[in-house]
Amino acid sequence: MIDPLSLDQLRVFVAIADQGSFSAAARHLRRAQSAVSNAIINLEGALGVALFDRSGWKPQLTTDGHALLIDARAVLARVDQFKSRALGLTQGLEAELSVVLDVMFPTARLVALVTRFRQAFPGVALRLCIDVLGGVPQRVLAGEYDLGVQGSLPDIAPELASQALAEIALVPVAAPTHPLASQGRIPIQALSEHTQIVLTDHSGRTEGRTFSVFSEKRILTADLGSKRAMLCAGLGWGFMPRTFVEEDLGAGQLIELNLAERQPRSRSMPLFAIHRCDTPLGPAGQWALDWLVSSPGDGPGKGQGATAL
Repeated sequence: MIDPLSLDQLRVFVAIADQGSFSAAARHLRRAQSAVSNAIINLEGALGVALFDRSGWKPQLTTDGHALLIDARAVLARVDQFKSRALGLTQGLEAELSVVLDVMFPTARLVALVTRFRQAFPGVALRLCIDVLGGVPQRVLAGEYDLGVQGSLPDIAPELASQALAEIALVPVAAPTHPLASQGRIPIQALSEHTQIVLTDHSGRTEGRTFSVFSEKRILTADLGSKRAMLCAGLGWGFMPRTFVEEDLGAGQLIELNLAERQPRSRSMPLFAIHRCDTPLGPAGQWALDWLVSSPGDGPGKGQGATAL
């Protein structure tokens, strides 16, 4: 039996939903509008449901259409991944794999990745870079790096394929001598009265935006090591990956602040492995991606450009 559904019909369905009309979808797909209309008619006939309400001047997704659009996107994403992996295998093993990671990515996980990678691909050179906020996707989009781990910036560019990784726990900290260290249940207003040490983005992709920044008094840095040093020196307070300051907390060099309010974004940071949709990963790159997806995280935390955390 020949399945009446086709991937082409699903791509047309998604294109209409994204572009807002049959004519716009036709232009986007470089097809005749009649071909687009016929594809949807055939898809609706095969499914037995109406995907669009055509009673108005502009087609609107029906309730069934909204529900099935999610599945259509998922199917196409898996097919694209399947094709990308097959193409990568035909291209042979890479001579070099380049990976750019968000500054928040745990050092222990990076060491584990490099260790396993060298065991699996001893003949492939591994080139690493650490960046922050928009710097990671910018380097991948520019083709400078094959694979990226994006964290500080929550937005994924449409040109990038992404897979969610284990989140990293965040903790608000300050030196024991800092005025906030001795306070219990610190309100947001109190945070705004003290200097916050935050990461800043020089890529230009997030200009004018802030993430989990509560104070107008700020010290900006693009380096996590310098941020930790300034926190330990009592120059301000800020959020840090728990694994990065675990020893400082144990030694009493930093104190975990007891904030009265904690938004999800300030408790843990989602990470995403990213690569260009139009550039398939080779065998080594796909292996690194699979390892990143399957590696465990540390879980959620306890109780001029953009700046973040």
